[in-house]
Amino acid sequence: MMTKSVLEEQIKDFPEEFSVDELIEKLILIKKIESGNSQSINGKVVTDSELENEIETWFK
Repeated sequence: MMTKSVLEEQIKDFPEEFSVDELIEKLILIKKIESGNSQSINGKVVTDSELENEIETWFK
């Protein structure tokens, strides 16, 4: 979940005028990054060898 302080920090870095779409895109990006970091911390990652095996199955 996003905190108010994260939102305030992001808005502070925006230009004086911006579209709602730009803000939403930025917030979605932040959420995805936070989710990826959380997955990494919790060990929910795919190793290089697992990825290579998965890619090989795509071409069979």
